[in-house]
Amino acid sequence: MITENQGIRSWLIACDESGTHGAPHYGFGSLWLKWQRRGDFLSDFRAILENHNFEEECKWSRATRAGYKPFYEELISYFFKRQWLAFHCLVVRKEIVRREEFHQGDWDLARRKHFTMLLTSKMRKALNRFKDREHEFRVYVDTIASRYDKADEAVEVISNNVLNQRFRTNSPVKSVITRDSKETPAIQLCDLLLGAVMETWHQKSSNTTKKFIRDCIAKHLGWDGLLYDTMPRERKFNICISMTQLEKKDKSKLKR
Repeated sequence: MITENQGIRSWLIACDESGTHGAPHYGFGSLWLKWQRRGDFLSDFRAILENHNFEEECKWSRATRAGYKPFYEELISYFFKRQWLAFHCLVVRKEIVRREEFHQGDWDLARRKHFTMLLTSKMRKALNRFKDREHEFRVYVDTIASRYDKADEAVEVISNNVLNQRFRTNSPVKSVITRDSKETPAIQLCDLLLGAVMETWHQKSSNTTKKFIRDCIAKHLGWDGLLYDTMPRERKFNICISMTQLEKKDKSKLKR
């Protein structure tokens, strides 16, 4: 039974995707923070922008100007210094995706299912870790590249179905909402971190500013680069490469 002083563990999860246009890998990122911290994050993000006179949208695709290196360095340092911020991402190598067996031969369906699997696998860990607490998850997502107009609603419904089967909870995913990244700093930071990881896995040559960002992230992690995956229990900065086992486990649960 949930007591009043235990309260509800409420989460905001800001998400983005990458590599959906013919790249050898596609991926999804999720920036996690406590719902009660969203105001702190917004205020701090804006302060960092003002400190460096940064007037662009913070996106990986635009991270090319050398003069903004101090901005990116401070933002990345901010992320790693805040215990209440975490980043989890999934990198999928397209050549190993078994579309015919698991996804009706459809890349669109495969991507949406992999995105949902990333979210639900992390939500399971939160629910398992604090079994005596009630949880609420609210998801902000940049526009999902899908022919399905209600892709965000489908993620919400399927996520709750998966979690309810396992935990018999009262639909802990309260909302999955498509948001404009220009108006959502949490999505912007997710985009930046995911872009750094995905460009590494694509083995693309990048300009000096993008290389600086990748090296800065790797330095905070104590790594020599970002071409790694992490242990499943890693909380702060988690890179998952293979979803094969999750596909086998959740094949029936993720059908619509």
